[in-house]
This record gives sequence, structure tokens and C-alpha cells, in this order.
Amino acid sequence: MSPSRFLLLACSAPAVAFFAAFWLLPVLQLLVLPASKGWSAYFAVLTNARYLQSLLQTLSLSLTVTLVTLVLGAAVGITLARQRFAGRQLLLSILTLPLSFPGVIIGFFMILLGGRQGPVADLSEWLGQGRITFAYGMTGLFLAYVYFSLPRAIATYTAAASAMNPHLEEAARSLGASRWRVARDVWLLELAPTTLACGAIVFATAMGAFGTAFTLSSKFEVLPITIYNEFTNYANFALAASLSIALGLITWLVLWASGRATGPA
Repeated sequence: MSPSRFLLLACSAPAVAFFAAFWLLPVLQLLVLPASKGWSAYFAVLTNARYLQSLLQTLSLSLTVTLVTLVLGAAVGITLARQRFAGRQLLLSILTLPLSFPGVIIGFFMILLGGRQGPVADLSEWLGQGRITFAYGMTGLFLAYVYFSLPRAIATYTAAASAMNPHLEEAARSLGASRWRVARDVWLLELAPTTLACGAIVFATAMGAFGTAFTLSSKFEVLPITIYNEFTNYANFALAASLSIALGLITWLVLWASGRATGPA
């Protein structure tokens, strides 16, 4: 063995050992754990009504959050990229401030706003409608997830729109294209890779979000909370592993499809 090859193997050995100990072995154990309950355990998320409902609720919430986040993020990001005004950078930094907050704090914010002691409940009681709350169900989760994801979309679209070639829009306008035609034929096409990549990340983040869901999901259960309950409250590790595989497979497929769509032809 040549000295350079031996040096390469010696340098890569710690990385390989770390990868095997902290990623490969846990993943392999996760994959084989449901087999202890029989092969049907791998399909529990589809055959058990409670788990299927949790999965469908997680999917519907994640898809809705992704669509709303992309629309709002694109509108704000493109506007910030095209307009120059005093305080623009300050506004951008404020809009992206939630990036520094963990999910638990986002959930706490939502409780402060729409919880039992929040201003919405106080206002509804003052109006004679009783103490109306929305923090602990699907509405609270939806708003919290959008609040958590929107800064990423704004930052991504702002950077992508700023890097666009301005001559493309100028050429379209010189040919008589209307504002909506420019948006469709120039902005939409140019930002399509950004939309796919950002949408996949937002979707994957919403599917796997735990801190926010743990804080708010007392009336609306999502799959990460179901997994947590299975191995924490019931010590059902095989079923928790099966649900984890289903969750990971769905998010991986979305990320893989996005990568294939935005990658080189």
C-alpha cells in the first residue's frame, strides 16, 4: 500500500467510525425493529385507523403550510428584492428573526396570542362571545408552522430574485408583455427551481416538526407526537420505529423528487 493511500485511509477512519456509530447503526436498528412484531408492523400506519388519521392530518397540515408559505414568501421576497427603500435591510432582518427561535418558543408565542389567557380570548369575552381560543388545535398549529417556515421562504426568494437577470424582464416588457405575462413567463419560470427546493424543505420541516406540535397539539395529533407517545408512554418501540420509517420515507421521497426536478438534466 502506498504511503498516500495509507494516509488517506487513516484520515478517513474516524469519519467512517463516527458515521457507522451515530448514523448507520441506529438507522439499521430502526429498520429491523418492527420485524420483531411481524412484517405487518411495517404497514401499521396504513392498517390502523388512528395512525392513518395522524398521518393524513400531518400530510394535510404540511401541504397547506407549504402552499401558503410559498405564496407569502414569494410575494414578500420578490418585493424586497425589487424595491429599494430606507430600512429595507432592517425590515428583512426583522422578518427573518424567527429563524433564531426553536419550535417550542414559536408554540409559546401562539399560546400567548390565542391561548386561554391571550388577548384573543380577552377580546372575544369582552364582545360577549365567551373566551375563544385557537392555539391548541389545527388553527394554532397551522399559524405556528407558517410563522416558523415563512422566514426561510422570504430569505430564499429574496436571494433568488436578487440574482435574476433584470434584462429578461426588460426584454419581455419591450415586446409588449403585460405585468401578468411577465410574472408568468419570466418570474415564475426563473424562480421555479427555488420554489421546488424551498417547498420541499418547508414540507419536510412541517412533517417532522416536534417542538411546536408538542406545545400546541392537545386537540390535533400529528405523526411526530404519535411516535413520541408510542415509545415514551407505551414503550412500544417497534411501532414507533414503523411510524418513523413511514414519516422518513415520505419526506425523503419529497426531497429526492425535488432534487431530481431541480438538478441538471
